[in-house]
Amino acid sequence: GREILFFLPSSCPPAMSLASLRSAFSAAVRLPLATRSFSSAFVLRTGDAAPSKYEFILSEVRGEKKNVGLITLNRPRALNALCNPLMLEVNAALDAFEKDPSIGCVVITGSDRAFAAGADIKEMQDKDFLGVFSGNFLSHWNRVSHTTKPVIAAVNGFALGGGCELAMMCDIIYAGEKAMFGQPEIKLGTIPGAGGTQRLTHAVGKSKAMEIVLTGESFMNAAEAEKAGLVSKVFPVADLVNKAIETAEKIASKSQAAVAMAKEAVNKAFELSLQEGCHFEKRMFHATFATEDRKEGMTAFVEKREAEFKNK
Repeated sequence: GREILFFLPSSCPPAMSLASLRSAFSAAVRLPLATRSFSSAFVLRTGDAAPSKYEFILSEVRGEKKNVGLITLNRPRALNALCNPLMLEVNAALDAFEKDPSIGCVVITGSDRAFAAGADIKEMQDKDFLGVFSGNFLSHWNRVSHTTKPVIAAVNGFALGGGCELAMMCDIIYAGEKAMFGQPEIKLGTIPGAGGTQRLTHAVGKSKAMEIVLTGESFMNAAEAEKAGLVSKVFPVADLVNKAIETAEKIASKSQAAVAMAKEAVNKAFELSLQEGCHFEKRMFHATFATEDRKEGMTAFVEKREAEFKNK
């Protein structure tokens, strides 16, 4: 089925608004629905007849074989600043693509001007230590890094603070020629809180990461980011998203089981010693021999034909 994510104004009585909306929605589409709470948001699940709608993102299926999920951050007036409702929508869209067997890869992008210019500072301005610590503030932002299916970030414009962190949670980063990457949190009297100090250091090394994080000003342009290893490829702004979708289609055409194992094995390289990582890789390699796709892939190679993977 589809998911429709709604957000209630803070001035509305939640129980009354939820009941009223449930009633109106049920009457309109005459379909059974279930509700899952998300603090200030909730999801209505319906059958395939109802389209999926979001307030802060666009979610669609792309690719010649309709096997690529595309999530577009869509908060243009705030340069796609990452507020809590937006991240909940991203998570909901990722959950839907994870459950869809026809989707083999996901692309996340923003606008030509900004992938995401940072976190929403107004949203966190009045928070205190007890609230953010006891509530594990930003914990759900890591959903992108926990997806089984590969995620490609297509970054145009600004990717600063939380925007840079969101891009680094993805498995591959493609950048438009005018992209800018940085972690300016130190200028606000705080530090990165969604992986910036960790993933950036893994990507570009200690010295460069220190310069970027400690000054809050040493932004990297697309060419510098590619040279430093943060970005895989750089494209003209107008071509970026299509190029990312092309790569996503190539990934989606492969065995989903093998892709998931390969992704997990590469990610383990950041967490395990070389010996432990090689052992893990060998076990994943052995595990592919339990799949029909491994047999089909090798048989197709021997028979000099294209493999027809069934994701089994």
